[in-house]
Amino acid sequence: MKKLLFLSLFFILSLNAFSQNWIKDIDEAKQIASNENKKIVLVFQGSDWCAPCIKLDREIWSTNEFKEYAKKHYVMLQADFPRKKKNKLSKEQGEKNNLLAEKYNKNGYFPFVVVLDKNGKVLEETGYFKTTPQGYIDQLNSSSK
Repeated sequence: MKKLLFLSLFFILSLNAFSQNWIKDIDEAKQIASNENKKIVLVFQGSDWCAPCIKLDREIWSTNEFKEYAKKHYVMLQADFPRKKKNKLSKEQGEKNNLLAEKYNKNGYFPFVVVLDKNGKVLEETGYFKTTPQGYIDQLNSSSK
């Protein structure tokens, strides 16, 4: 029994160790980006209804390669717009996400990924496309704007 409990605890802790560290507040993201000299990657997604969003999470955000790179170079900011009742956001979080969308995603695209500097200036915009984690990192770093 102790062995099963230990293995369960180890599994839960290891999931946290490898999960993407998503920030949910733009001011917090800017503060971290400023302190650590990182870019902000703002992701607009519909986590429970948008097929390309789910693919982007599975193929890019959830990979060890991307997570390791992101940990050193990005502040990951998430603006999720779930539709299922069980995934409903708090009123406060919903309002924060709506304000982000008004400023950075006026056309309502999903998924929509915006790379920002530490002050919130747009450097790059992209979405889902079939590529490797390194290919996506290259796109995020292209900063053609």
